[in-house]
Amino acid sequence: MEIDITGARIFYTFPFEIPILGKLQITETMVISWVVMLLITGLCIWLAHDLKVEHISKRQALAEWLVEKANRFVVGNMGEEFRYLIPFVAALFSTSLVSNLISLVGLRSPTADLSTEAAWAAVVFVMITGQKIKTNGVGGYMKSFTTPIPVMTPFNILSELATPISMACRHFGNILSGVVISSLIYGALALASSALFGLLPGVLGDVLSGIPFLDVGIPAILSIYFDWFSGFMQAFIFCMLTVMYIKGAAEA
Repeated sequence: MEIDITGARIFYTFPFEIPILGKLQITETMVISWVVMLLITGLCIWLAHDLKVEHISKRQALAEWLVEKANRFVVGNMGEEFRYLIPFVAALFSTSLVSNLISLVGLRSPTADLSTEAAWAAVVFVMITGQKIKTNGVGGYMKSFTTPIPVMTPFNILSELATPISMACRHFGNILSGVVISSLIYGALALASSALFGLLPGVLGDVLSGIPFLDVGIPAILSIYFDWFSGFMQAFIFCMLTVMYIKGAAEA
């Protein structure tokens, strides 16, 4: 097992070899991403189990409410012709949300690793480009880089590439900043607790100063913003940008 430390990111890699593929690296981000996918899959199976037409259960009512919200979000922002994107947008939102909130149980959020958001943004970028080609054709898409004048071509190309980069970095930056700030708060409270209880005389002070009492309760209040609110908002914003960019590509 190896540990790779890059800036504020710490993750584990588990190297192993496959005869044909060679040496592969399984990172902590990948493992927790699989856990997230298993959680979402299990939740979907539980919600969709034993559906009825009449006298539905609260579980089925919740499932129908979630589906209706996804329908309204996509169709309301993009139109009926994009109804086929509802499963994709719903999966993107749920994966982002669960990945953001999984840090509440002590696991490192996959979205605190830029590679996660970069992969999502790359998929969205391919969909945006595909929609532009579908709308204007290959020739029309290539010609769009030369408008309003050919000299603007390099800047238009940079603007096109900036879309997935900005989407990935925005989501990653907000999640990582929450992780870093929360870690700093935990560390500061631990030091404050040690200093405060260290004032007690004798063995009592020595024992109590080693227990971070202030880490209990106070961080939970801050997690309402850094984990719950910020996690939900970043998932929502990423999906909103996705539908807006694809819709804009269809109208270009």
